Amino acid sequence: QVQLVESGGGLVQAGGSLRLTCSASGILFRINAMAWYRQAPGKQRELVAGFTSGGRTNYADSVRGRFTISGDNAKNTVYLQMNSLKPEDTAIYYCNVGWPYNKWGQGTQVTVSS
Repeated sequence: QVQLVESGGGLVQAGGSLRLTCSASGILFRINAMAWYRQAPGKQRELVAGFTSGGRTNYADSVRGRFTISGDNAKNTVYLQMNSLKPEDTAIYYCNVGWPYNKWGQGTQVTVSS
């Protein structure tokens, strides 16, 4: 059974940092198949960070230079390091694994206060 479990969310002041962790089980883990999305209240879910087909990291313009996606294949884990957080980063953050699993985690709340 495919399972993705996110952790590391919380409440932080603007300018602070958080590191999200997504632990995967039940899959043949490949970091290039993993991505982070977020959904703010009243908005559509959007890609935050992932990988291109060539294996390079890919970021939303709004987070580029502040967020870093990384992973550990041996631990079946992907991370999202978030620095210089802004109130507009407030959202539920979801881990995703692409084809052939196409699975979402349950999400972790990130709240950035001004």
